[in-house]
Amino acid sequence: MDYIDLHLHSSCSDGTMTPAELVLEAVKAGIKGIAITDHDTAEGIDEALQEGKRQGVEVLSGIEVSAYLDDIPMHILGYGFRHGDAALQQNLQKIQTARNERNNGILAKLNTLGIDATREDLRRYSRTGQTGRPHIARLLIEKKLVKTIDEAFYRYLRKGGLAYVERKRLMASDAIAMITAAGGIAVLAHPLTIDHTMLTLPAILREMKGIGLEGVEAYYPIYSATVRQKIMTLCQQMNLLITGGSDFHGAIRNGTSLAEINKKQRAPYELLVALKNHLSASVPTETAEILAS
Repeated sequence: MDYIDLHLHSSCSDGTMTPAELVLEAVKAGIKGIAITDHDTAEGIDEALQEGKRQGVEVLSGIEVSAYLDDIPMHILGYGFRHGDAALQQNLQKIQTARNERNNGILAKLNTLGIDATREDLRRYSRTGQTGRPHIARLLIEKKLVKTIDEAFYRYLRKGGLAYVERKRLMASDAIAMITAAGGIAVLAHPLTIDHTMLTLPAILREMKGIGLEGVEAYYPIYSATVRQKIMTLCQQMNLLITGGSDFHGAIRNGTSLAEINKKQRAPYELLVALKNHLSASVPTETAEILAS
């Protein structure tokens, strides 16, 4: 059976591998199709597409956007969109500006705590693409203030942490509209992050479908077969697409690897086929031909 991994992060956001290196990693893992889903940026897609053609790996445009449904924080994945779309790029620039403002606020709070941390320091960990809290966490490790990324978030960077700064909120409806306007499909990432009990998840999915959500990430590394099946059943009942990915970040997260979704639960290639068919049915003929190639 062929497998896919539609949730990967590169050095263009908070991963440690370049987009091209992720494609090569997919080749090693025997993965047929991938999507680079960097946070709030489409910067690495062209590089991944070019390397994918060289290596015979299907690459679908992807992104991961942080958003809110009322007061509920969530991550929304976008797939198959026109990554050079002018309106999309303008919206992403606004999101990136808000992220940079937050980073400056965090650094200022660290400075008031007596921790010498500057934008120049951060550039060592974010040479391209987006800079965010994971990069600041790595800086805190370098300064020997914490030992792990998790500790950095718990002590300083999470909500309630010593240096936490609230980020300007992007509403889920706006995030979904941004993706769909560029010809893509919006998918809810790791849904149990919203509700690990799954008691309120059906109502949330119904509300989100009403504002344009078209899929849910059911295959995820920490989800058991039972949990995955429950999510898939919800998707089938609501006519939502099913996707999956490892959320691989490279060396930044120990013990994870590309497409290693409990080995026996790796996302099958047929999910990518269904996603591409859905995209082809809703885009102009010339774009459909590209998707089918």
